[in-house]
Parts: sequence; structure tokens; C-alpha cells
Amino acid sequence: MIIKKLADVPFADLRGYDKVTKQIVIGPADGSTEIVMRYFSMAPGGTTAHHAHDFPHLVAIQAGRGVVIDADGVEHPLKKGDYLFIRDNEAHHLANTGTEPFDFICVVPRRGEE
Repeated sequence: MIIKKLADVPFADLRGYDKVTKQIVIGPADGSTEIVMRYFSMAPGGTTAHHAHDFPHLVAIQAGRGVVIDADGVEHPLKKGDYLFIRDNEAHHLANTGTEPFDFICVVPRRGEE
């Protein structure tokens, strides 16, 4: 069993993303052979690139307000307590639309972090 505090988890290299940080809370370095739990924090104005992957994402919003933008450009509001399932190959991106950090946990299969 592994127990961690987010404050003790180092920040991962996240080139190409302005105003976004990522921490790999549980992953291969911890012996997780199938899933990876990541914690993202977006400063106001932060966004991810519009993209798709061949694996699903499970997302739990932890703080702030933002949107997930689908393949048609439709914005879907998100706030603390919301949960999001992004299917394999579903185009998307997330953006902070608030004035506070927009934080979320994102769980992916191990191949999503390799």
C-alpha cells in the first residue's frame, strides 16, 4: 500500500502547456502496472491543446471552474464535484474559465503516460 500527500509529489515535465501543471500521483514508479492517477492544475486562462488519444480518461474536478470543449467546439461547463468520462479517440480540451485555479484528477491507463 502507498499513501501520498499531493504536496509531496513532484511536478512532471509538461512542455508546451502554459499555465498548467501536472503531478503523477500514482503511476509506474509506484508499481502501478495498469493505471495512472494524475493531478492537473490550471491557472486562470490556462488550457490544454485540442487533442484525442486511443485511451479513455476519467476526470474528477477538484477545484475551480472550467470547461471541456468537444469535437464540435461546444463548451461544457465544469466545477468542483463534477465527473467526466472522455472516450477513446474523443477529441477534447479543457480550459480554466474562472478566476481561481481549475484543478482536476485524471485517471488513464498506463499507456496514456508512456
